[in-house]
Amino acid sequence: MNRNFLKNSLSALMVSLSLLTSSPHALAQTYKEVEWIELMPKDDLDALLNPPEYLNEITDGSEQDTLDALGNIEATDKQAKRYQSALESKAVIESFDGENIRLPGFVVPLENNEEQKITEFFIVPYFGACLHMPPPPPNQMIFVRSAEGIELESLYDAFWFEGTVRIKTMKNELGTAAYTLELANMTSYEN
Repeated sequence: MNRNFLKNSLSALMVSLSLLTSSPHALAQTYKEVEWIELMPKDDLDALLNPPEYLNEITDGSEQDTLDALGNIEATDKQAKRYQSALESKAVIESFDGENIRLPGFVVPLENNEEQKITEFFIVPYFGACLHMPPPPPNQMIFVRSAEGIELESLYDAFWFEGTVRIKTMKNELGTAAYTLELANMTSYEN
């Protein structure tokens, strides 16, 4: 093999690596785009997609439309028991721990700072989650703590959230999250 060819190839590789590592885009973090259902074990998803018949008799927003009321209904068959269990499931997908993800969702404010920026919040998959009962299952809620806080003009606004997922349960009077997110970026969903 030609020694000059090897030397030139090695030099070209070194220049390419140098350019790659000095480029600001090369150092930018990449995030895997995920869907909410990927955060939930398949058996929980199957249970939630096959609700028991008695739920058709409950009026939205009524006194019976809460997790507590649902828990008081005597689940007599296996399907109803599994559905109730999935509504409160903290079962997670372990492979997400430490994963850099990008996920769409809505903000449910929990705490504000003096500047009225939101410093603690849940990310939820749909508008009104936690504000209207029942809240999503814990494996469909993500807790975020932001030291600098975020500004929110409207609860109706959807966002893209990017950051590192951790498996850690966080409980609040509005709900329980089975995941936390070390927030890196938050942008409008429309962008």
